[in-house]
Amino acid sequence: MGASSSSSSKSKNSTQNKGVKDTALTGVGNLIKLLPTGTVFLFQFVNPVLTNNGECNMSVNKILSAILIVVCAFSCCFASFTDSYTGSDGQIHYGIATTKGLWPSTSSGSVDLSAYKLRVGDFVHAFFSLIVFAGLSLLDSNTVRCFYPAFESTEKVLLQALPPVIGTIAGTIFVLFPNTRHGIGYPYSSSDSSQDSDQEDS
Repeated sequence: MGASSSSSSKSKNSTQNKGVKDTALTGVGNLIKLLPTGTVFLFQFVNPVLTNNGECNMSVNKILSAILIVVCAFSCCFASFTDSYTGSDGQIHYGIATTKGLWPSTSSGSVDLSAYKLRVGDFVHAFFSLIVFAGLSLLDSNTVRCFYPAFESTEKVLLQALPPVIGTIAGTIFVLFPNTRHGIGYPYSSSDSSQDSDQEDS
């Protein structure tokens, strides 16, 4: 009787641990969807190398890792102000959103680039992309062990709690301010091509 109750409690604990782990990973996955894929890949690939897998035996490891985080954070913000269109040559072109439209306007042809001008939502997306990346990068296990190793004991709790919270808040804001841009670092789908074709026809 005691053996069966103990085995059931063990299975219950393992199920709870698995549920918490799945929740944390789901939260991280949802955060990544809100960021430029190239930037996230670059950080996850290079950060373990620069931090020496979290060891940071030399101060240069911290400096290089900090530079990587700042550069990737800037990339997330910058990508929010970029967009793409299908030019008169049939190719996809990228540009930076300005108050007058998209720049540069090479091969724009009959595309009305003034429709791509800066919007309030762009600044909202840039801000929350920065917040999301900050949560993702600063809670990375290598970053934690490198910059604040004493925090490692509570890192699991933060990893489980913060990503879903940040993802929910950012997701809600992105629903209120839908992102119609498909700039540098964001995937370009077939539906986007059809939207560009509609703009060219108009």
